[in-house]
Amino acid sequence: MSRPSADSASLLSHTTSRSTRGFNFTLEYFSNKDFIVKDFIEALSDSAIPASRKSGPSADRAHFDPKPLIRSFEHALTRLNGLSEELEERENELSGAVRRAESQHNQNVESLGRRLDQAIDQFQQLDSSLNGGGAEDVAPDAGGNVAVRIGERLEELDRQRQRAQDARFLIECWQEVSQRGTLDILEDMKRRGGTVRCAHIARQLLKISARLDPDGSQAVNGNGNAPNGVKRRPLGVKHNTKEIIEKFLENLEQDLLSNFDEYYRRPNYDGMRECAVALKDFNDGASVIATYVNQHSFFIDRNQLITEELTGDAETWDRLQDPDAEPPGVEPSLQSLVDEVKIVVQEESAIIKRAFPYYEEVLIRFLQRIFQQSIQQRLEMVLEKANELSSLAFLRSLQASRTYITTLVDDLKAHGLTEHPEPVTSQIAATLDQQLEDLFVPYFVGSSYIEREKKNLEELYSSLLLKYTIYHSRRRKMPTTYFASLAQRGKELAASARDAYMERLDSTDLPPTQKAMLLRIAGLKEDQSEKKEIEVTEEDGKLSLSTAKRMLKWLAEGVGRGLELSPSSETPKDVQNLLNLLLTHMGEIYLETALDAASDHAASQENLKTPPDLTHLSSLHTITTILHLLQQTTGTILLPLATPNLTIRREIEKSTNATMATLESKLSNILNLTLTATLNWVSKCLAQQKKTDFRPRDDMDLMAASSETPACQAVSQFLTRVATQSTSALSGRNLSLFLSELALGLRSLVLAHLLKFTVSQFGGITVSKDMNRYAEMVRQWPTGEDLVPGAMDVLVDVSQLFVVGPEALRERLRGASASDAAELKQFIMRREDVGSVGVQAVLNAM
Repeated sequence: MSRPSADSASLLSHTTSRSTRGFNFTLEYFSNKDFIVKDFIEALSDSAIPASRKSGPSADRAHFDPKPLIRSFEHALTRLNGLSEELEERENELSGAVRRAESQHNQNVESLGRRLDQAIDQFQQLDSSLNGGGAEDVAPDAGGNVAVRIGERLEELDRQRQRAQDARFLIECWQEVSQRGTLDILEDMKRRGGTVRCAHIARQLLKISARLDPDGSQAVNGNGNAPNGVKRRPLGVKHNTKEIIEKFLENLEQDLLSNFDEYYRRPNYDGMRECAVALKDFNDGASVIATYVNQHSFFIDRNQLITEELTGDAETWDRLQDPDAEPPGVEPSLQSLVDEVKIVVQEESAIIKRAFPYYEEVLIRFLQRIFQQSIQQRLEMVLEKANELSSLAFLRSLQASRTYITTLVDDLKAHGLTEHPEPVTSQIAATLDQQLEDLFVPYFVGSSYIEREKKNLEELYSSLLLKYTIYHSRRRKMPTTYFASLAQRGKELAASARDAYMERLDSTDLPPTQKAMLLRIAGLKEDQSEKKEIEVTEEDGKLSLSTAKRMLKWLAEGVGRGLELSPSSETPKDVQNLLNLLLTHMGEIYLETALDAASDHAASQENLKTPPDLTHLSSLHTITTILHLLQQTTGTILLPLATPNLTIRREIEKSTNATMATLESKLSNILNLTLTATLNWVSKCLAQQKKTDFRPRDDMDLMAASSETPACQAVSQFLTRVATQSTSALSGRNLSLFLSELALGLRSLVLAHLLKFTVSQFGGITVSKDMNRYAEMVRQWPTGEDLVPGAMDVLVDVSQLFVVGPEALRERLRGASASDAAELKQFIMRREDVGSVGVQAVLNAM
């Protein structure tokens, strides 16, 4: 049975009060565990029965009236029914809520179960990946990435926490400096060893001061106003914060530098590193870097030795300026410095890396100081000393110094320095390259380098050819002829070269040592340079192969030096400049002058009454050898170097071909003049032939008639001497062509000579002897393929026409062509028995 509510209880108390004589029932009454319904009803019933009834029947006793009780029960029942309905509705609502809660609870349990399963799976995957395993469908590095992200997040949280602490500490410091004008907190931090953080916070305070107290440097009067109408100091700022902070920073920087210096002397690399980190905020670390570099013992010792004299004995300096001596190499004191730099930089790189977190910047400053101070000063001293000696000494010193310093740079790159044993970083490599370039930039500005090379080479060539040019300028002039005009240009070049050389020697800007060296090369003594007329000998006017080799060697040294020192883009132009000097001095002044002299001599021998003097042939061997060397040098060495620039290459080819063509033309002209002079003398020798040589008297001994004639002997002896001279003077194709032309010229002269004589039968034997002598002589000449085989056999065949009888003569003439027959007929007509019947029959049959 449902327990009545409080409302129903009160109602019962109210309705029954009138019939139960004041009974009042509460909810607790009905809620009591001893409550019994039966007893409750009986109690109510008993209360409703009048007392008279209880004591017995009585006549005047009132009858029992149940109506009030019935009405109370009806009302109670009605109310109980309503409460029952309300209770049922409430129970239904609560049941629905319970069902919904149970459903939501089940869903939550399922969701939490799935999330738990997912968490377990993720944990297993993370655990598996961290332990080196993992499912096939999970990336191997997934767990690692998660761990990294977790670590990064933790680090970020730690940084945020530290940033918050720093911000709080910074505010405290600002309040202290702005309110009290002190930085005791930072001073305590500095004493505790927190210099790095102390410096960082002080820099931040300075920035805050610049924003919150921009007029902090202004003076403030007693009422807080600045003079001249300057704005009042911001609220809460009572002191000049900027001045206080800057003074603190200045003291802090000095303390840090002192500490760094103390740590450096111990050495204590950890302490140095801590100070370097703190000083990074001061001028970006410039002060600590300068302190480290300036106090380095290398620079202190080298500054004391900056006035040290250059080492090296007099012999070494003499070899440096001697073009025929091998260069002695780099100057000893510079070499010693570079060697020491290599060791110091390698050792100091390890120290710099341990002492500085920004070690690359420090190493760059260290390298710059070494190159710009120590190496540059010593290099300038070496080159200045070399320049005082001669142009060649300067160029050789420049090359040796650059080569040695370049080797230093390459060694440092390969060593790695702070990255040892790995190669240096790209920034350090670029710094080394830049320092190397800056050292030598002043010596390669514009065309200064190649002008020095040209000047040096021209001075050497002029000195070497001085006596040669003087000799040929004084050479006796030929009568005005074509060949004399050809030689005039070479003489003018020689004279101008001599005048320019003497003017150069007389100039005051030429170092005395260089002047002495040039005079030695020229073969002069110092007292001879004062004379306007220099004595020369015939030997001075002759070509010398050793002279040409010296010229080529000097050129090769200059070209090789240019390849090493000058940029590759300038190589074609440099080669062209040096080659032009070679073509001028060796081609025009040296070879062309010699060819003109030989040409003049050959031309003078054309029509002499004595055998021609062919001594000029001896110079042709040297000329052709030098010409071949010049051609080989140009085509094999110099021309390929100009290949990158096609325009310059074509110009070089054009100038070289023009020079070669001129020289070869002059050489060909000399040979032609020699041929002319030789054949002219052969003609004169043949003109001495006696008519009786080919028509001896009848009583002449047969043996005497069969020997060579005096004219033949003279020609043979002369031509044998010419062939010997030409063989020693010429070679290759030039020799074979010359002798072939000489052989053909001899054949023509001899054949024409035979037509002038009448030949008897005995005389025919003499002719055969002469012709065989000529043919045999020519066969011994090295004519090669330039002379048709059997070309001289024509002389032997013609000589047989004077010996054989008519029948044999007819047999020899059989099958001859019309032109050959006509020429042979002329020789047959010179037979003494041409009027005989047999010979006439042969002639008529032709």
